[in-house]
Amino acid sequence: MKKIWIGLGIVLLLIVMMVSSYNHVVSLQESVDPQWANVETVMQRRFDLIPNLVNTVKGYASHEKELLTKVTELRSQWAAAGTPDEKVAVANQMQGALGRLMMVAENYPDLKANQNFLALQDELAGTENRISVERRRYNEAVKAYNVSIRRFPGSIWAGMFGFERRTPFEAAPEASAVPKVSF
Repeated sequence: MKKIWIGLGIVLLLIVMMVSSYNHVVSLQESVDPQWANVETVMQRRFDLIPNLVNTVKGYASHEKELLTKVTELRSQWAAAGTPDEKVAVANQMQGALGRLMMVAENYPDLKANQNFLALQDELAGTENRISVERRRYNEAVKAYNVSIRRFPGSIWAGMFGFERRTPFEAAPEASAVPKVSF
């Protein structure tokens, strides 16, 4: 009888450990999704500022039509992107396009002095800071989740219940290039 109780105790202990481990992975997975939503929110703010920025620059730099068209196309692609990976790709392209747009603005002293442009530039800078903070928080949540599903016993539950690795938000390869500034 004592062996049966010990056996039942071990089985019960294993069940408790399994449930606890599974619940931990679920909690981590559920923390990744709201963090991604926060990233999307601040990136949407960036994309909402873009039409105003493009219209302000358009009046001064009408011959930069190709760049302005690209920025507008990327905004549409952002709205159409369905997965986080697609949105990351579009956001990285937009970051590069906005950098080029700001460099174009450097060639127009009247534009740089325009109050609307200055206000939009400040809004965009603040938004970029918010994006950076939310990307960092998202990446921390993804790291905790990914580590959990790769460690034992989380790796067992990840395989059994279909928990898949999440992709962190990484900078575009172009972000490592030093911008050229000429006066």
